[in-house]
Amino acid sequence: MERPANMNPRIIEALYGEGLVLSDEVRAMFSFADHGDRSPEDEARIALSCEALRTTTRMMHAVAWLLNHRAYFRGEISEFQLRRYGKLQSDFPAADPERLALLSPTVCELIGATERFYARLSRLDRGWRDNVPMQVPAIRRLRDRLSGMVG
Repeated sequence: MERPANMNPRIIEALYGEGLVLSDEVRAMFSFADHGDRSPEDEARIALSCEALRTTTRMMHAVAWLLNHRAYFRGEISEFQLRRYGKLQSDFPAADPERLALLSPTVCELIGATERFYARLSRLDRGWRDNVPMQVPAIRRLRDRLSGMVG
């Protein structure tokens, strides 16, 4: 089994542990956030809800990516399956600066930590994918063979 470039089981396991800790911090922060007695229209409350959803989704994507790579290194999925289903969304939206301005510095720092973690995974994913030469799709190979037979 060929191993992905720039990745090995130790790196993935270390990142997985870091991702779980960060995910737990996110869960704790947004589960027990002080919402106070604000009306549902309160901008800070809406900002907190939006960024909580975006941050937890970001971490779910990160942990899913790490789980796919752990499965690959354990021989539970093939490289083809990893390449097909284990891609990290490269354009995941960052936090909205206007909403961040309404949140506490502690919440903002945690959101920033998840963004930096996701960016690290994204760089690793891109580096791994960029190191593999693209294969010619089967349809194109078939067309090339057929065009050679006609001429």
